[in-house]
Amino acid sequence: MTQSAPQKPLPAGYRLSDYTVVRQLSVGGFSIVYLVLDDQDQAFAIKEYLPHSLACRDEDFAVTVKNDLDRDSFNLGLKCFFEEGRVLASIHHPNVVRVSNFFRANHTVYMVMEYAEGRPLSRELELAGGRLSERRLRRIFAHLIAGLREVHLNRLLHLDIKPANIYLRRNGAPLLLDFGAARETLMRGSRQFASMYTPGFASPEQYERDSSLGPWTDIYAIGACLYTCMGGKPPPPANERKEDDKLSPASEAFVAYYSPELTELTDRCLALMPDERPASLMLLQKQLMSEDYTPPALQPEPITVETLEAPSRLMGWLKHITRRVE
Repeated sequence: MTQSAPQKPLPAGYRLSDYTVVRQLSVGGFSIVYLVLDDQDQAFAIKEYLPHSLACRDEDFAVTVKNDLDRDSFNLGLKCFFEEGRVLASIHHPNVVRVSNFFRANHTVYMVMEYAEGRPLSRELELAGGRLSERRLRRIFAHLIAGLREVHLNRLLHLDIKPANIYLRRNGAPLLLDFGAARETLMRGSRQFASMYTPGFASPEQYERDSSLGPWTDIYAIGACLYTCMGGKPPPPANERKEDDKLSPASEAFVAYYSPELTELTDRCLALMPDERPASLMLLQKQLMSEDYTPPALQPEPITVETLEAPSRLMGWLKHITRRVE
């Protein structure tokens, strides 16, 4: 089956349960995220389950399965999406997006999440010129792993960790967004979704239908994020690496800017074999938090949130207020 065009989002002003849609925030192959306001004018983000290869929206805004042969796949993904929301609603951690509600409407499921002010790590990396300082990298990912450990303790994997899904609040604290459990379930159940992995961040085992997934899968993605934040470019896709590994190790490519301890740790996270990666998130976090490491030869201080926010914070606030007025 060929993939269809991106879905048409719900329009601004659309009433969705107890919320009013303000605008679309993002769209992917499996969902659309909206900025909404509740009846007390409080902002939330709502994620709509809508895998566009399987379903579409009709003229009454209801989600319908395109082909009856895909109904079981759609329902399985919907069940996983609902379960993901249920688990996330029970997790209260400052580095994991808070889910406050989830409900059925329009023949699909919606997940209500906190709406945080800030920007994605991918955008922060662009503003910093493609490279973040070691001190900042260690701090961001140590906090992020603290949240991820809580997720794993609740028997949920993220499965789609990448800079675009790591949000930095205005105070610089990272927030883990956009979990991929439902998406992963569909992708591993049907070959038509194989091309929808994020190149460079998905682990080798995610490309293999019969491979076991686990904490080691998310550890690979963390390594890919660290690698990207060191040089602005993700590693080659894992399925290509298994055929012909052309990855330039972090310990060689970035040794001038980062300590050997951090670059070697990144290389271990990116090992093609799961048992060659760090044994646990706890161990990975401990090594990131360590202050006993060799300073790199060069230590440029890139642009940070603090230096950029002063002039832009007012403009961001004004834009936010303007959107609400509109």
